[in-house]
Amino acid sequence: MKTVRFKPYNQNQVDLFPSRLDEFIPESAPVRLVNNIVDDLDITPILKSYKSGGCNGYHPRMLLKVIFFSYLSNIFSCRKMESALNENIHFMWLSGKQFPKHSCINDFRGKRLKGHINQLFVQVVTMLVELGYVSLDVQYIDGTKIESASNRYSFVWRKSIERYKSNLEVKIRDILGQIEEGIQNDTRNTEEAPVELNAEKLKEKVRAINQSNTCKKKDKKKLLTKLEKEYITKLEEYEQKLDDIGKNRNSMSKTDKDATFMRMKDDHMRNGQLKPAYNVQISTENQFITYYGIYQNPTDTRTLIDYLEKFKDQYGKQSIEIVADAGYGSEENYEYLEKNEIDHYVKFNMFHAGQKKKFKKDPSKVENLYHNEEEDYFVCPMGQHMCFIAEYQKTNKHGFTSTVRKYRAKSCKGCQMRSKCFKGKGNRSIEINHRLRELKKIARDKLKSEKGLEHRSKRPIEPEAVFGQAKYNKGFNRFKLRGMQGVSLEFGLLAIAMNINKWARKEAQNAIQTIILAAIRHFKIHFNLVCGNNDLNLVFLEQNQKY
Repeated sequence: MKTVRFKPYNQNQVDLFPSRLDEFIPESAPVRLVNNIVDDLDITPILKSYKSGGCNGYHPRMLLKVIFFSYLSNIFSCRKMESALNENIHFMWLSGKQFPKHSCINDFRGKRLKGHINQLFVQVVTMLVELGYVSLDVQYIDGTKIESASNRYSFVWRKSIERYKSNLEVKIRDILGQIEEGIQNDTRNTEEAPVELNAEKLKEKVRAINQSNTCKKKDKKKLLTKLEKEYITKLEEYEQKLDDIGKNRNSMSKTDKDATFMRMKDDHMRNGQLKPAYNVQISTENQFITYYGIYQNPTDTRTLIDYLEKFKDQYGKQSIEIVADAGYGSEENYEYLEKNEIDHYVKFNMFHAGQKKKFKKDPSKVENLYHNEEEDYFVCPMGQHMCFIAEYQKTNKHGFTSTVRKYRAKSCKGCQMRSKCFKGKGNRSIEINHRLRELKKIARDKLKSEKGLEHRSKRPIEPEAVFGQAKYNKGFNRFKLRGMQGVSLEFGLLAIAMNINKWARKEAQNAIQTIILAAIRHFKIHFNLVCGNNDLNLVFLEQNQKY
């Protein structure tokens, strides 16, 4: 009977010459790419943030390598990074067998990197441009909402605060009226428009009343005390909340004041919910993230101009082509793109519906009415002229002004098409924004062109695929840091990690292609030497070239 034999096993064995950690790391491992990239980054601004004196700190380049590789490995928690440094050979090699605590990693990420992550991201993208992976000549733009780290039910709504503040001001004016009536023994003019109150003016008024020492009655003193200790504090609270919300938002979260409540997509119970979140915008090219931006407004329409301006500031150039979905199609955005001579392929609402036969045959649609440009009238489905009656300006809450012209039919009484044409009373009238119609026609022609069809086919597999990778493959569904700076830092790290991951896969594919081409070349040489260079053999080589 043969004896069972095993390989030698001794946990206490010590090598005469200790081995290097990188001997156990493959040459094609992504950790090596992370190491090389960070070594090439200019981190001078980060180094300048350190002050001399005190104990020796960990080198920021080492901490950058650890954090970048952690995000690449789907590790977003500093405590898990600390564990990986003690357990994972790749992390040990990156850190040079140094083991910073989670508090040290968190302090570096949360304080040192804030304000610098965008420049590091741009440097990585510039490396990709030099390698030819991206050109920055085209941007596929899209946005998604990512939930904030704040409490999900800490609602603060602008309308509610304004209503509470208005009710409080009524009570304050009533108390001031009673106090002044007691002091001056005169009646107030109730027809005067109430002066807008604020906490500072109210404090000065109460201080003046206290200094005058004229409010001697007990009931008046009680009212003054209530005004001073309760109402002023509440008024300050309302003013602070309105200031935190700002002019362009309707809500915020108490535990993350920069987060806005947005309608998120359905959860697993098919419930669409309002949650504190941020609107994340990205540009992609070949599924590399070339730029990103964090916004507080839930709609994509208002983000495009600011986003493109920041892209231009970062890279010193603007892309030649912009591709985006219908969420960005507005008159203001189209005007900006045309003014800056950017070749755009941006959809608008009803673009796809307008291509359908049912839409084109619907007489109620304004888009289907014939317009006589010389005499400026529209023709209704029954052939009646709809003549111009008025022109006026419309200004949205963000200050953009549009010109609208109104047209009306002379008589719709007894018309056989009335029930299908419109449902209002009287004669049918329509409002037309001619400039928007013109811009939509330009956009439609571009989208239906050969180049437009190519970009439309690529757009769903560009930014949407990247968002899918981030949310479902990397599990990045909620921010861990709070505030605009913290959120921008966190997504910047994620974007860098995803670009490096894509870069590593590209390098691996190139390496495999090089090996295959070398094998084919060797096979050709060997085949020619053995079989000769006759016509039959050449046909065989041509047929097997792709293999």
